[in-house]
Amino acid sequence: MQSIDRDSRQYVQAHVDVTVAGQPYNPTTDPVDFAFAPIGARPTTWYPGGWDGTAAIPGSNAYRAHVLIGPGSTGPTLAPGRYAVWLRITDDPEQPVINIGQLFVT
Repeated sequence: MQSIDRDSRQYVQAHVDVTVAGQPYNPTTDPVDFAFAPIGARPTTWYPGGWDGTAAIPGSNAYRAHVLIGPGSTGPTLAPGRYAVWLRITDDPEQPVINIGQLFVT
């Protein structure tokens, strides 16, 4: 679980490993969005994210997606609590929605 202070403005990141027909695929041309929902709830509000570069993370087939959150960001400013973090990638024809873990805001 990632933890941040409520007054921080920083990136929340996710490692994304995609295959197409069993082969590694670079998803960095696809739009990526993040959502933060109370634990056990479905996402309702999505925030545009981005990709941290266009190359795979060294030694893997994963790519790093991220969204800037906190005061002064274009993402949410979250109250203290625990949140489920969701990731959505828009491709054609698929649009996977994935719960990627939890965020603890202090």
